[in-house]
Amino acid sequence: MAFDAKWEDYQRMALRFAFSLKDMEPLAAAKEFVSFGRRYAQERDSLPQTDAERAFHLVAEATTLVDYQLPFATDEEAETIIPRAHRLLDEALTLDPRCYDAARMAVAANCPTFESYYDYLCEMEPEVRAYCEEARNAALLDVSGERAVEVANIALHPHLRWLAALASKALICGRNREALRFCKDALELDPADTADTRFTAALAYAKLEDEQGLDQLESRCRKLPHPYGTNDAWMLLSRLALAHKRRNLPLARQVLARIAELYPNAALTLARQKELPDGVFARLAMPPFSEDELIVAASEATVLTQEGRDSLGRGAFGSWLLQECLSIATREQLEEIREEIDLTALSSRREDDQGNKEGWR
Repeated sequence: MAFDAKWEDYQRMALRFAFSLKDMEPLAAAKEFVSFGRRYAQERDSLPQTDAERAFHLVAEATTLVDYQLPFATDEEAETIIPRAHRLLDEALTLDPRCYDAARMAVAANCPTFESYYDYLCEMEPEVRAYCEEARNAALLDVSGERAVEVANIALHPHLRWLAALASKALICGRNREALRFCKDALELDPADTADTRFTAALAYAKLEDEQGLDQLESRCRKLPHPYGTNDAWMLLSRLALAHKRRNLPLARQVLARIAELYPNAALTLARQKELPDGVFARLAMPPFSEDELIVAASEATVLTQEGRDSLGRGAFGSWLLQECLSIATREQLEEIREEIDLTALSSRREDDQGNKEGWR
């Protein structure tokens, strides 16, 4: 999935180290590079680096704290994690005032509403785009071969992450067409979709009930070098939501069965429908087709599951999905669901609605 801050930090440093060896004999340079991994892990400060690279290393450390530790921390642990993350981001911006990842993450912590954060992202996007394009062009002039392509791609990453954040926040704020515009911009800039903005686009098309747009997105996704094909959780949840909206319940159940086939513990995850904090650096990096990935997708899909009013307080689609998950869950999964969710209201509703439910079948 999308961006791994630690891996990108390693890539940036590895490229810098490789550049420092360009005047050496090839065999000597190769021997020297063999030591890079150890030196990166144990003696990082001894490696050549710029202030921008030092700043990004601090961003990577802050990302570990904010995106991967804070959501699971106790209140006491959070009191330590939050100030430390702020210090890392402040230091990054001191080293490199145009470290836009650090700036975006710092503002995200202080904006009182999604709307205010969205407004900030919109206002700053042209500046971020211009800076990243300048960095990419400079990289292409200074370096040749495969390394030039890699450096140029990394130069664009802050802008791609900015566009992905814009699309995600636009979707949360109900600006679905704006979300699609930002996704389109990201895909034009990076046809391989490193930022995974197609996932946000799928949810936006489902919100707009635009099946043709979703079909076109799916067709485009087939050409991408990703392991999913068109079976990622976001696309399938969007198909599921559209089928439910159109009361095509047989199709909806087929899609749900496909999700359960691809993702472990799908019934339990989709019954819970937990809403997680968004990744601040980028969408959380999870292994494809893992339970954790479905948890992230289901969280983002709450814009679909929580639509409308419902007696269970979940939204019409969310309540229907809970009922269907109960019907496909294993005995062990049912026990876990019962421990976490009060099913009393659901039982009453099933009795009241049995006639209508049978008619939909």
